[in-house]
Amino acid sequence: MQFYSRRHLDFLLSEVFNIKQLSTYSLFEDHNTETYKMVLDACHDLSTNQLRPLLVEMDVKEPQFEDGRIKVHPKMKELMLAFGEGGWIGSPLLYEEGGQQMPYMIFNATMFVMGAANYSATAFPFLTAGAANLIRSFGTNAQKDYYLPKLYAGKWQGTMALTEPDAGSSLGDLTTAARPTEQGYYLIKGQKVFISCGDHDAVDNIVHLMLARIEGAPKGTKGISLFAVPRMRADGNGGLEFNDVTTGGIFHKMGYKGAPIAHLITGENDDCRGYLVGQAHRGLNCMFQMMNEARIAVGFNAASIASAAYYSALEYCRERPQGRKIGTKPADQSLIIEHADVKRLLLFQKSIVEGSLSLLMQCSLYADLTRVTTGEEKAKYEALLDLLTPIAKTYPSEMGCLSTSAAIQCLGGYGYTNEYLPQQFYREARIHPIHEGTSAIHGMDLLGRKIIKDQGKSLRLLMQEINITLEKAKSEQLLQPNAQQLEQYIEQISTLIMDLGGLGMQGEFEKMMADATLFLEAFSLIVLAWQWLKQAEVALHKADDFYRGKVKTCQYFFSYELPKIEGLLKTIQQKSAITIDMQNNYF
Repeated sequence: MQFYSRRHLDFLLSEVFNIKQLSTYSLFEDHNTETYKMVLDACHDLSTNQLRPLLVEMDVKEPQFEDGRIKVHPKMKELMLAFGEGGWIGSPLLYEEGGQQMPYMIFNATMFVMGAANYSATAFPFLTAGAANLIRSFGTNAQKDYYLPKLYAGKWQGTMALTEPDAGSSLGDLTTAARPTEQGYYLIKGQKVFISCGDHDAVDNIVHLMLARIEGAPKGTKGISLFAVPRMRADGNGGLEFNDVTTGGIFHKMGYKGAPIAHLITGENDDCRGYLVGQAHRGLNCMFQMMNEARIAVGFNAASIASAAYYSALEYCRERPQGRKIGTKPADQSLIIEHADVKRLLLFQKSIVEGSLSLLMQCSLYADLTRVTTGEEKAKYEALLDLLTPIAKTYPSEMGCLSTSAAIQCLGGYGYTNEYLPQQFYREARIHPIHEGTSAIHGMDLLGRKIIKDQGKSLRLLMQEINITLEKAKSEQLLQPNAQQLEQYIEQISTLIMDLGGLGMQGEFEKMMADATLFLEAFSLIVLAWQWLKQAEVALHKADDFYRGKVKTCQYFFSYELPKIEGLLKTIQQKSAITIDMQNNYF
């Protein structure tokens, strides 16, 4: 069964974003179109032959907590080694670091394909990649030499250990303590919850990149430090010994059940050793690197699950006869894909999946360009990536939930049963609006920080990028109305930004930020419309069904999805303060 479109992926890489341009830079000069094809072919084979067959089994036979440890699907050990041996975990690294100097555009494309095949299985290696990258960026040479070979080889698991039972997303309130010792390590004591892949038996060791507060450190986020806290530490004789990191239990989830979520307890016996990564009290700054990488990854994961659900629904709609097309009286039933409303459901999913992936590839291109440019040019791409990150994380996440729901609707009653896959994708998709910060957090980040940062410089840079696409689209008769429509909404949201900024200048910050999540949704529609114009402009004069489908889906987005911005803008502009004035007792 198809779970993604290689044709669409190639279209984005080659025709929309011209990945060949990266080969003009020395960092990527060894790679070309043939290299990328080989990587994507190998990824397809791994995804089809090893990941996809375990999709349902990992959902049904979820991890179990037994005798103080979490046991996962027995195939995961083999898969982790396959990820390591194939270079999938560290492919963007420099040659001298053991990597392939692969562009993020290709690395992220492989993450998308693997996630569409089996999201649960991909959580293990890509979490490891994030943790390893943190050590690579901020660790000592000794830490790099000790941890990185094992992490990138898939022999050890890496995690991101932030959340605590009473702190949640409010990291400034965390209480995990780190006590200095004369031996150079810190004694860690505290609890962490919702730690993805935080304990399992598919690897020999697990290394937690953990946030904690050194005794006497300033309160709030400024007093947080980052530590490498392995479950098993070096014993001084070339072996490993227990590091007082206990698994308190497992959280049973509604989706992506194959990847365990652990409750960790550190320092029960006052013997949990943590090793400072980076500077003391600068841990959150370090962690933001992993968090920003993870936010883009969440967007890819959400798009991948929506993709799998879409192709599952599409296959069903092409095979299932039911009813007759309105206005006809054939003897046989029509295929349900012939009904206009079913086509609407499919167009909705296609517009979400392919629009989201386009935005995520745009971000990946910017990330690659930050690696090969310097000075103002580098700063430009960093600013664009920073501004788009909340959207790239949130839009695919939120709309992925609706897209997978539409996939279930396409199947009718069968979609609600375990005999078909959309119900599993619907459950798996729901975590992403929560992963790496809720949508509300990213809405506040976009409106309260990213938009106004540097007097709106990043926003102006983005508008310059969008205007390049608008000018091209306005020269095409078919796309000209869409370009004008988008220009109109950009003008309206620009006015809204000025109005909200005025509230902030007057000190009415709560009123300014009350509808930040709605603002994020509205701004995301602008960005996605830009991406659909980019795709349509490339596809417009090419004559086969794939390209015609691109143009039609663009027209769908501008007719059905983009106009939703009107209601959002109207609601935000009212400044009614209903949510502020609503009192606890009224509920």
